Amino acid sequence: MNYQPNEIRSDTPAQVHGESLSTVEYGEERKSKLPWIILGILIVGALVAAWYFMGSGSGTATPVADRDEQAPRITVVAPGAGTIQGTISATGTLAARRAMPVGVVGEGGRVVAVPVEQGQWVNAGQVLASIDRSVQSQQARAQAAQIEVARADASLAQSNLDRALQLVERGFISKADIDRLTATRDSARARVSVAQAQLAELRARNARLNIVAPASGLLLERNVEPGQTVSAGSGPLFTIARGGELELMAQVGETDLAQLSTGVQATVIPAGTDKSFAGQIWQLEPTINAQTRQGTARISLPYAPELRPGGFATATIQSGTIVAPMLPESAILADDEGSFVYIIDADNKAQRRSVTTGIVTNSGIAINSGLDGSEKVVLRAGGFLTEGESVSPQMAEAETSTGG
Repeated sequence: MNYQPNEIRSDTPAQVHGESLSTVEYGEERKSKLPWIILGILIVGALVAAWYFMGSGSGTATPVADRDEQAPRITVVAPGAGTIQGTISATGTLAARRAMPVGVVGEGGRVVAVPVEQGQWVNAGQVLASIDRSVQSQQARAQAAQIEVARADASLAQSNLDRALQLVERGFISKADIDRLTATRDSARARVSVAQAQLAELRARNARLNIVAPASGLLLERNVEPGQTVSAGSGPLFTIARGGELELMAQVGETDLAQLSTGVQATVIPAGTDKSFAGQIWQLEPTINAQTRQGTARISLPYAPELRPGGFATATIQSGTIVAPMLPESAILADDEGSFVYIIDADNKAQRRSVTTGIVTNSGIAINSGLDGSEKVVLRAGGFLTEGESVSPQMAEAETSTGG
């Protein structure tokens, strides 16, 4: 039997109709399964999401490790506590510790000589200025002559008395005459004493015409020139720093002043020089300025040419030792509520901690309150943290000494 290709295309209508029915039934079957497929996908997605969140809450799933790796790395330090030498910085004006104004103590007159200059060292009793005494010298000479007259009168009275006593024995002079002559002799002697006292007074007055140094020291001011007429009302002509001793009138806040006492050592540096001078507090003034809220610590200093009264100087005063944590400046932040730091807790979360700062040293800033030294304090970048933020802390103990 021969194969005829045309037989393929000669399908009966029944066959064609059967194939069309099968295709329709298949399409309807696909449409009925589609909602179930979508529902299955949603169920699987929900299961995956539930598994993810359960893994995040338990802290054992892989996403937590990824989160820890993404936490910012923060350098922290445990400051501990150490002994710190407390210092207080202050400024003030240099002055004579004991300034002695020197003026006219006599009746005054015209100044004829001023043999000293400012800045010189003068000795006790040294003449600072001489006043014309030509009139006073003549008065002294006249008074000296009066003494000689009184002595002559006293000598004559004594001679008359001696002769009268010889005549009494012969009966030529009465007892009353002897008494009169004795009184005359005594009066003459008294007049000699009066004349001598008057001469001494004149000489003392003349000596007071010289203005002399009452004590040894540094001559700070000279306010008189030759030819000037001076009197007791002319005011101080010279000012002397007794013994050359100077002092710094350091202005200290009332809080810091309470930490000081007499005898405390201080280092003073005058303005315009880097040379320092050792001194000590010899007096704390008992009053506080109501406007500036500052008191005065008077620091005694030995004489030195670089220390000029009236000049400006700074002082570093030792205020004792304290035990406190030290932090570099980079670790301490401040806002309207005051100074604070960020510490890292056991869960590696940043927590704000208010602190009170103390003295500032080359090693850092002392923390008077707020820390005990065992905390992990954020060393840098605290300004970029927020409270409660998770971080990855790294210790850096060696940086505390350098303030890193």
